Amino acid sequence: MRPAFLGLLLCFLAPLAAAAPAAGKMSAVQIGPRIDVSVGGDFFTSYRCDPDEKYPFLFPVNGPSGASVTSLRNGRYPHHSSLFFGCDRVNGGNYWQDRLETGRIVSAGAVVAKNSAAAVVVTDTCLWQRPGAEPPLRDRRRIAFSAPAPDLRQIDFEIELEALADVVIGKTNHSLLGVRLDPDLAPAAGGTLVDAAGRIGESGTFGQTSPWLAAYGPRARGRPEGLAVFQHPSNPGAPAPWFTRDYGFLSPTPMYWPADGVATRLARGQRLALRYRILIFAGDPAALDFAARFAAYAAETPVPFPP
Repeated sequence: MRPAFLGLLLCFLAPLAAAAPAAGKMSAVQIGPRIDVSVGGDFFTSYRCDPDEKYPFLFPVNGPSGASVTSLRNGRYPHHSSLFFGCDRVNGGNYWQDRLETGRIVSAGAVVAKNSAAAVVVTDTCLWQRPGAEPPLRDRRRIAFSAPAPDLRQIDFEIELEALADVVIGKTNHSLLGVRLDPDLAPAAGGTLVDAAGRIGESGTFGQTSPWLAAYGPRARGRPEGLAVFQHPSNPGAPAPWFTRDYGFLSPTPMYWPADGVATRLARGQRLALRYRILIFAGDPAALDFAARFAAYAAETPVPFPP
């Protein structure tokens, strides 16, 4: 190749290289009721708060491979919407499954509160409502997205529930943070579900308290990919027991285990803050050292929601 032509080619390619997004650089764009989040120019996830949905949720939740580690609904479990937050049996309403008329968590309009290379932060306020009943709850949520390493994505999901009436939540397994795995990563398909004590699968983790739980399975060329969910120790009653299923569902919830049949009572005006960290990863799970990462997370001082 002649030197003059080579120099001309380098001059042409240099601006393109400079414009390419750096690895791990975060960005977000809002499209109506949906906020799309990207990492290094690659689509990561969408926060969806469409007006005809049961509740806001995140889908897809793409791992470093570009494939989602979660799934959105199926014929048997149409109420499993990827990564979501809801609750059944709240003052007689159902804010987790069933028809919209039995209860909905309605977004007032999510916004991108921060959009920097280091992190994207989405905030939202939601009203829990159903026809003919006083809204029992209002929630404020703050969701931070980041990419601490090339093969690691992070979602910090924080939510504060405010009781707008005296609230009674009955015993229910349909409660709080829920994750529906991609079927290929579920234990039923050969994936691994493991908690901090090394207990495996539904038989080992169901009803057990653990600060974190990880789920993963082989993806392209056999490389593992999956997610881990951390419960912050500031959560009331943390760590909550886990409701798990080998078909690919996991939820840290205290509301399925109360002896008196009533999971939670909130007086009007009372507030309840819950915090979770979700890590989406690729590669050897042992090399990620979830125990050390959880210890670092537990040492973080929670930022309170504004009054």
